[in-house]
Amino acid sequence: MADLFENPMGLNGFEFVEFSAPKKGILEDRFKRTGFTHIANHRSKDVQLWRQGGINLLTNYEKGSKASFFAAEHGPCACGMAFRVKDAQKAYRYAMEKGAEPVEIKSNFMELRLPAIKGIGGALVYLVDRYETGAEEDGLSIYDIDFEYLDGVDRNPEGAGFQVIDHLTHNVYQGRMDYWAEYYEKLFNFREIRFFDIKGEYTGLTSRALTAPDGKIRIPLNQEGEGGRGQIEEYLREYKGEGIQHIAFSCDDLPKAWDKLKALNTPFMTAPPATYYEDLDTRLPGHGEDVDGLQSRGILLDGSTENNDPRLLLQIFSEKLIGPVFFEFIQRKKDEGFGEGNFKALFKSIERDQINRGVLKEGAPAE
Repeated sequence: MADLFENPMGLNGFEFVEFSAPKKGILEDRFKRTGFTHIANHRSKDVQLWRQGGINLLTNYEKGSKASFFAAEHGPCACGMAFRVKDAQKAYRYAMEKGAEPVEIKSNFMELRLPAIKGIGGALVYLVDRYETGAEEDGLSIYDIDFEYLDGVDRNPEGAGFQVIDHLTHNVYQGRMDYWAEYYEKLFNFREIRFFDIKGEYTGLTSRALTAPDGKIRIPLNQEGEGGRGQIEEYLREYKGEGIQHIAFSCDDLPKAWDKLKALNTPFMTAPPATYYEDLDTRLPGHGEDVDGLQSRGILLDGSTENNDPRLLLQIFSEKLIGPVFFEFIQRKKDEGFGEGNFKALFKSIERDQINRGVLKEGAPAE
């Protein structure tokens, strides 16, 4: 294996996430309620561009496309994602040499014919070298070439204040975590940076967090615990397979962004119990955050305050918005983790939601 710090594909963050659904209306409503604006339409395909800060989301309803078949199988879903690379063709050849499965796209939504390989659950991983800082020839991005911007619409809307895709999480079947970890390590030279084994009151899960050499693309992998009755199994059953569980958006001021999301009627996951906030000063002494402000919004706080050097992560989660897929909203204050200290509180919150919905029976402990 190559040195972990090498970046053979020239990765440089996420370019977009592609969504589809059997019919229009669901995706658009969810995007609006989380601060995104419809800013452009594809010149020849039934594809729309939605944006907030530097985050691009695509809705693909093109008949006969991979996205349409994916939606027919999975329902409303995230059916693809794009990585920025220095040279798309070079990156594609490298992926082929490393054993990637090529994808023949008969109805590519991009006139540029973006190279793509098979990813999680059959979703596509596109390789894009035409982006704002990477299009060396003329400075045009894929959107400038393939899309027509809507009249009178801000091309760079602030939305609720989210700026980048921080990470994108996969749910996988039991026994498949090693396979997908090797997929990202072999093809893209990702490395593992976190490993959690979480047990709630009734269920459990294992999570392995991977990051790309550029430090901008982070992909945690989740699999169900031994009990096999929890939230990962529910996702796999509802989604009809492995896939993208949630997408995390990052901002500079999460309480302010939360207020904007609330005004847009974003539905949030069940808040943690009051004891969570009562314990914050003990768990993170000297954190300096407004606990009452966090509690009133249900925002979680994690990180470290050792050596009088607070390194914090603020995070909150939406309810399921697109099939079983949900969004995470975060603010990093020097902490590069995934909220490990919050994981158990979040896990129990999801368990409580499952009990309330009748998916999980109270009193049935995880094995």
